[in-house]
Amino acid sequence: MQPSSILIRQAESPEDLAAVIKCFHTYTEWLDEDLSHQNYASELAGLPGKYAPSTGCLLLAVDSETGIPLGCVALRPLELPSGHPKAKAGHEYAEMKRLFVYPEARGRQVARKLLLELLQRAKDQGYKEVFLDTLARMEAAIKLYKSEGFTDVEPYNHSPYVGTVYLAKELDS
Repeated sequence: MQPSSILIRQAESPEDLAAVIKCFHTYTEWLDEDLSHQNYASELAGLPGKYAPSTGCLLLAVDSETGIPLGCVALRPLELPSGHPKAKAGHEYAEMKRLFVYPEARGRQVARKLLLELLQRAKDQGYKEVFLDTLARMEAAIKLYKSEGFTDVEPYNHSPYVGTVYLAKELDS
């Protein structure tokens, strides 16, 4: 039997925001890292916060037949440090955060579909480039990002994690 299709939407309703919070919690449990330096608790309490349109997005992937959440991802504005090699006057930058797909939904291209939708929304919002940081142990995620045109870049934040990998993708005009 063919799996049903995937619907990706901006999380706006109370039900969708609750599903994103659950997805974020599952992600952080799986990640098993302390996110307190990112003000994670206040981020969750204030969703959509920095991820709200028109300068961000908070996307939820659901099974189109059952409505069951499959994964999530977020986009927010990013101010590059002025000395960063990629910083250019007049360019707008965004940061992708918290891409996660539930284990039972893996193999359905959910992560790729979330990533591509996020990149399209970033482009539509006028961003010139999308940055992200991840951990070297997330090999499947890094492979996905690089397959979609992300390349290694200099650090743009002060991550406390050993093995942080920094990537970015320039968006076509």
